[in-house]
Amino acid sequence: MENIFKNRIESIDELEILRSEIGYPSKFAAIKVVHSLDIHSIDFIRKSPFIVIATSNQEGECDASPRGDAAGFVHIIDEKHIFIPERPGNKRMDSIRNILTNPNVGIIFMIPGMEETFRVNGKACVSRDQELLDKTAANGKLPLLGIGVAIEECFMHCGKAFKRSGLWDPGRWLPRSDVPSAARIIAAHVGDKIQITEEEVEQSLNESYTKRLY
Repeated sequence: MENIFKNRIESIDELEILRSEIGYPSKFAAIKVVHSLDIHSIDFIRKSPFIVIATSNQEGECDASPRGDAAGFVHIIDEKHIFIPERPGNKRMDSIRNILTNPNVGIIFMIPGMEETFRVNGKACVSRDQELLDKTAANGKLPLLGIGVAIEECFMHCGKAFKRSGLWDPGRWLPRSDVPSAARIIAAHVGDKIQITEEEVEQSLNESYTKRLY
């Protein structure tokens, strides 16, 4: 790695030397972290249809995984606890497996069209609590399990990344013809392991999206 990345910063002391260039957090950014959900946090989570949850295993190998459903799919138990239902996915269970060896998680809640996000950090567990599964049923189907999170800190995150990327601005989206093909990428990645064509992958994806969403 040293041959690829030059002039690396390898300590907090080295990083602090750059403070004159980086600058310091604003007064409210430095103190914006809270340790439980208030009415504003709850309102944000209830209006969010999409999250990204970051986990790592006991070796520190990391994963970031999207979760999404109708707005409010993340169930708020109380001001310190939330429950994320596990909907059908690729069945790799990367996040679940990580949580079983390392409970630390970070979550970003997003609302389409809003550039600021809401972040939650805490300790997670894997739960089959029947009452919570009943409360997070969707499309007539109960999740088999879910992720319970004990909140340790939460805070709003500024919208600069969304403004720079133009993520919610249709005028900056790629033409449909230029969007990468998921089927082509998957076929290329697995083609040396199993015999499968791009068309077969496309058919499998479409069946998954139309028949196995819940």
